[in-house]
This record gives sequence, C-alpha cells and structure tokens, in this order.
Amino acid sequence: MSRKQPEPVQIVQQRRDEALEALVEGVPYIQFLGIRFDRRGDELTGVLPFDDKLIGNPILPALHGGVTAAFLEVTAIVVLSWSIAWERMENGHRAVDDWRGGHLPRIPKTIDFTTDYLRTGLPRDAYARARVNRSGRRYASVQVEAWQDNHARPFAQGTGHFVMPKRDG
Repeated sequence: MSRKQPEPVQIVQQRRDEALEALVEGVPYIQFLGIRFDRRGDELTGVLPFDDKLIGNPILPALHGGVTAAFLEVTAIVVLSWSIAWERMENGHRAVDDWRGGHLPRIPKTIDFTTDYLRTGLPRDAYARARVNRSGRRYASVQVEAWQDNHARPFAQGTGHFVMPKRDG
C-alpha cells in the first residue's frame, strides 16, 4: 500500500504566498494606501510603509487619523479572511487556483469598528497584527493593534465586529 507523497514545502509556501497576494491585490484601497502583509506561517503582520500622502497634520507631522483607522480595519479584515482561507488550504483546497481569475472569496463585512488613538502616529513605517477572538458562521470579532518602533508601545488599537460571508462547499 503506497501513501501519496507530501508536496515539497517550497511549493506549499509559494501557493500560500500567491493566495495572500491575490487576496490583498483584490482590494484597490489596500493598494492606494500601500499596505502589504508579511506572512510567517499562519500569522500575518500588516505593514504600512511611510509615504508623505499619509500625513494628516504636517505641523507635527502625524499620520492622518483616517489612515490609521483604515490600516487597522484593513488588517482586521485581511487577517479574518486569511484565517478562513488558511483553514480551507489546510484541508486541501487550492484557494489560489480559484482566485487567479478574479474569483476572490467574499470578504467579511464590517458591522462596527472602534479605533483607540493611543499616541501620535509618527512619520515612519507602521505595523499591525490582528487577533480573531471569535469567528462563527455569521459573526466575527477581531482585535487589532498597531505600532511603529516598539511593539510594546502601540500607537493605535481597534476592535471590529463583522458579518461573515457564507462559506462555499
């Protein structure tokens, strides 16, 4: 009795990276802000590279509050969407094959999102990580935290509640 050989780890990693890239590129606002995601295993870190267009108060200078809130919300939605995709990929579904032709999965819809501005966002790169507190068939709750130079000193945090898309098959 022969057992099917597992795929090489490089192939699996490449497929996961392509799936994440397709998910992120499917949202034009993410491209406008320049947000990208660094993947380590199943954990994502949102990266907002500094750009002058992100400054809200040039006198300080400080990141615009709307950019900060959008960065947190986008990170929460992408991490929540990725957690769904990850589960499906682990069960053998090749998400990127479906997503290549623009058939992206439906993303969770925001019910509400609260942002706490803890300190001024400085004119430098920012990072964010989200934690899915609850993800059911209909509803999800996510917390997200953003920092710049020191992960222990976040400059903003947020909590979001989302309506989950209907899962296919």
